[in-house]
Amino acid sequence: MALRPGRCYRNPKRPYTRVSRRRPRKSYVKGVPGSKIVKFEVGDPKGSYAHTLHLVSEEKVQIRHNALESARVNANKYLGLNLGKEGYFLKVLVYPHQVMRENALATGAGADRLQEGMRRSFGKPIGFAAVVDKGQKIITIRVTEGKQEIAREALRRASHKLPCRCRIV
Repeated sequence: MALRPGRCYRNPKRPYTRVSRRRPRKSYVKGVPGSKIVKFEVGDPKGSYAHTLHLVSEEKVQIRHNALESARVNANKYLGLNLGKEGYFLKVLVYPHQVMRENALATGAGADRLQEGMRRSFGKPIGFAAVVDKGQKIITIRVTEGKQEIAREALRRASHKLPCRCRIV
């Protein structure tokens, strides 16, 4: 099944986060798929860096876990090609904890006999989203002296993958 457009989940809704891995009987949310974010920190965390750049959201928004992973991969690839594996440190600062639900509707011939429309339309969990406030940092990159423009370009490219206006600080 294909993903719904980002506009369906962009606006923050009431928090729905109760997921218990230890006590599945007590949990309200059943069968939540795992987060697509592979690593939250990439690069060399122990290096000495002179400059820190942040990608900051300019509006309150929900960012899906696959959009965060796409932004991280895009920035990491650009930094890796230009600075090498040990020349930077990138960290995703937001964690996707908001459970997204979808009321899947069937389409095609005979669909009206298979579904119930809006009756019992609570929806099934399809993934996670991070709730980001206005002015909150999303991604941080630390680089050495003279490499700020490369990090700025990496953050600019990462911002194109996110569903909100961002600025680089």
